[in-house]
Amino acid sequence: MYLLKQITSIQNPYIKSLVQLQEKAKARKQSGTFLMEGKREISIAIKGGYKIETLLFLPEICSETEARQLAATAELIEINKEVFQKLAYRDTTEGILAVAKTKSMQLSDLKLSENPLILVAEAPEKPGNIGALLRTADAANLDAVIIANPKSDLYNPNIVRSSVGCLFTNQIATGITSEIIAFLKERNISFYCATLQNSTSYHTQDYTTPTALVVGTEATGLTEEWRIAATQNIIIPMQGEIDSMNVSVAAAILIFEAKRQRGF
Repeated sequence: MYLLKQITSIQNPYIKSLVQLQEKAKARKQSGTFLMEGKREISIAIKGGYKIETLLFLPEICSETEARQLAATAELIEINKEVFQKLAYRDTTEGILAVAKTKSMQLSDLKLSENPLILVAEAPEKPGNIGALLRTADAANLDAVIIANPKSDLYNPNIVRSSVGCLFTNQIATGITSEIIAFLKERNISFYCATLQNSTSYHTQDYTTPTALVVGTEATGLTEEWRIAATQNIIIPMQGEIDSMNVSVAAAILIFEAKRQRGF
């Protein structure tokens, strides 16, 4: 018989280190790990190739057997309610948390199809918007999502939560605008930039060849570097008083127009 490890104090040094993972991007970067919670998210992460190092479970909600079924090779730690409430990010969850290894998000890691469809988002800040973009990308089965000039650590718990697991189902890369533009041009991928300036209606363009759709923030839009380099600047015509919409909504309109043209 083995002795199951148990932690019952929020003052435990390991628990304190996990709190740091939740709260600080620097801790996640230094350790190369992040904390997630929920059976569904953990299962999706494993399916997406993420390595689970440790599972922490609250036996009143999640049994040891259930925990082992999720990730048989992970270290298992039983925790009490006080520790669980200290670590759990959501008000309602399933009594289980996981420490997972982060993945490299280099452009060179992307594996693209012969006729890729890619979403590029420049400097998105709000975790809810990033999560929504990732959910849309998953729904459309895009080749990749590229974040230009990221403002947030993508393993931020708000992003993990708002993406409902889609952080783990998409190929994701990050980089600065200039290297992403070079990456697209080197691979002969046309890129269409959603912007007000020098634009034509989005539905007039052909997205059936290798394509990247580029969106910026609602507040400032895309930087000039994107607008100048674009294959074509595009716009979603507005009929109301405002001249922009939520970035995730705009991206969804563009993505599914491209999917429609491709016969999906």
